[in-house]
Amino acid sequence: MRYGMAVDTNKCVGCSDCVVACQTENNVPLGYARDWIVETVDGTYPNLFLELRSERCNHCDNTPCVRVCPTGASFIGDGGIIKVKPNKCIGCAACIESCPYDARYMHPNGYVDKCTFCDHRLAEGLDTACVSVCPTKCLYFGDVDDPNSEISILLANNKHKTLIPEAGTKPQLFYIV
Repeated sequence: MRYGMAVDTNKCVGCSDCVVACQTENNVPLGYARDWIVETVDGTYPNLFLELRSERCNHCDNTPCVRVCPTGASFIGDGGIIKVKPNKCIGCAACIESCPYDARYMHPNGYVDKCTFCDHRLAEGLDTACVSVCPTKCLYFGDVDDPNSEISILLANNKHKTLIPEAGTKPQLFYIV
């Protein structure tokens, strides 16, 4: 089993409901975020294309953040979810610097924090907080190793991309374009 997420950029309206749900569900301190909305404009005037997308930890298969952690606080959990053990984190920020997606932040209590794909909710059979509140249903989550899962079918039938593929991290966060 390998968890992944897909964001349909054709449906995302940039409402930030996913951001608020994540902050609330995971007790993220004010001023910090485990996920965020990005707006990009591509093309040449007058043929411009606006893309809105929800970003977070990419839960990569090739994890620079895990490799550089001197204490083992950053680790690969069940389903390939990249996690941090706060009690083992010394706050050196090596993982923050190594992440090409800027997906980690220093928690005010001195440890690094990031998206966990709401693994505590998954253990209860629930969707991630962000998926559960998305009003446009542009977020998809599931087992990318299962060819019959909704996310695998979606990826097989739609043009998609990952961010910064040249980093070689093999991200498990996909964008339907």
